Amino acid sequence: MIKPQTLKGFRDFLPGEMRKRQYVIDILKSVFESYGFEPLETPALEYEEILLGKYGEEGDKLMYRFKDLGGRKVALRYDQTVPLARVISQYQDKLPLPFKRYQIQPVWRAENPQRGRFREFLQCDIDIVGSNSPYVDAEIIACISKCLDQLGFKTYKILINDRAIFNENYIKTSFDIPINAVPLVFRAIDKIKKIGKDRVQEEFIKSGFTKEQAEEILQKVDEAKPSPALEENIFTALKDLGVSQDKFKFEPTLVRGLDYYTEMVFEVEVEGIDLSIVGGGRYDNLIGIFAGKAIPAVGGSFGFDRLIEAMDQLGLFPADLSTTKALITIFSQELADKSTEIVKRLREENINVELWLDPQVKLEKQLKYADQKGIPYVIIIGPDEASKNEVTVKNLKTGEQKSIPVEKIKEVTK
Repeated sequence: MIKPQTLKGFRDFLPGEMRKRQYVIDILKSVFESYGFEPLETPALEYEEILLGKYGEEGDKLMYRFKDLGGRKVALRYDQTVPLARVISQYQDKLPLPFKRYQIQPVWRAENPQRGRFREFLQCDIDIVGSNSPYVDAEIIACISKCLDQLGFKTYKILINDRAIFNENYIKTSFDIPINAVPLVFRAIDKIKKIGKDRVQEEFIKSGFTKEQAEEILQKVDEAKPSPALEENIFTALKDLGVSQDKFKFEPTLVRGLDYYTEMVFEVEVEGIDLSIVGGGRYDNLIGIFAGKAIPAVGGSFGFDRLIEAMDQLGLFPADLSTTKALITIFSQELADKSTEIVKRLREENINVELWLDPQVKLEKQLKYADQKGIPYVIIIGPDEASKNEVTVKNLKTGEQKSIPVEKIKEVTK
């Protein structure tokens, strides 16, 4: 006998969990489209050369890579930004710029599974390609802020930094930082809030910096001020787009780990939640690798599982997420046609209902089934109801039931 089990880091989502996920996806799609973003999907598999070398050394290690049956070197989608860059290059004569897209698909990373990290997980991305305007950066952040508002988040802060100021300000140290060490410095600084300055300093020293050099880098971080690009352009544009000033702030320790980010980067911090649920930034050089010319771009990505976890923790899901409004029971074989008439009537009104499909099963078991599924109402058509052209509607949450004319049934179940 084969043991039924999922691979480590991979999951099934049963209906109760899927209803939560679909609830969030529906809200995200609605907000994305209200901002003019259009849907895009890309294949799960890409040629290895498309993805390799775009995420840094750690990303290359975590990528699922293999040879397919034709001997081609391929890799599973690691994120949705690099595939977008490939799409822009491949279809640049067909896509108007600026190009605004959203993409909701799974990605795969061979990580060590732990809280908030899985080997297959959903990402929800929005990106704008083809403009350097600060309003583009602000539009991405404004859209994400609107999503969080619509999902019910109250106390969150959008942390924003400009990676360009590392060169202009606090990474311009009294000593030269080797070019090949800059990504390492970025990643270490990005860990300050998570592991503390002392451990980050230790990482610098292990990487070849002296204690004095490590202290100087951290001092520059402490002294950092917003760049003019942030202060005068992006922050002003955010206010113009209606994002309250108390929703965002400058955060000099924010760098983000992916190597393709260039200037503005951001993450969202939610009070009481210790995991980042959304982040992104500008990546003006990535698409040029494929297109052969510079094409600016900026985007943001929701970590979907972390988003779900945060909403669970904060109690942001509605109490009733059932998509089926009522179970139409079958009292007996002789009255089955009465039940199917009700089903047709309600479905024509676009009301989601389920019909019990076995007339031989007792009514008690049908009610128990509806209760187990979280269906709020059951509709019963027995001999008395049929003779009066009525139905009995039972509310499974309160236990209340009443008989009403068939013509009024949609008023109860909507």
